[in-house]
Amino acid sequence: MNLKRVIRHLSSGQATVRRVFPASAMGTIEAATGVAEARHDGQIRFAVEAALELSPLLSGQTARQRAIEVFAQLRVWDTEHNNGVLIYLLLADRKVEIVADRGIHARLGQSVWERICRNMEAEFRAGRFESGVLAGIQEVGDHLSLHFPARVGKPNEMPDAPVIL
Repeated sequence: MNLKRVIRHLSSGQATVRRVFPASAMGTIEAATGVAEARHDGQIRFAVEAALELSPLLSGQTARQRAIEVFAQLRVWDTEHNNGVLIYLLLADRKVEIVADRGIHARLGQSVWERICRNMEAEFRAGRFESGVLAGIQEVGDHLSLHFPARVGKPNEMPDAPVIL
């Protein structure tokens, strides 16, 4: 168990999320998701969580493990063409994870998602949270538009609004 990590998580809360992502930033992220999705047939969800709950934290749950749980909870896998993508941010760890459904993951592979995550984390280290998320959404959208171009009359299968966990 990493005591510094435990302290970071215990001292992070919803106020941290609101400070880093005020309502205006959340609105901008929602709009950017809608714009990105207009260019492709996939679905992008952005979820941010201040910290892990105590039990998962003490058991050593990683941001990746939590992102996979959130992917299932938000039903990002439940798209017609298996092309949903979750961008998950665990604020206490400043860790980004991307979980992509099998339809798009098979075409790109984990290394592409990892690169996008590391680029976003670099922005976060510089204190640029909103621009980091917007860049991540843009890049995920670019890949989705290449492999799943928009079709006429495509439905928006998931809300564009960011999720605060």
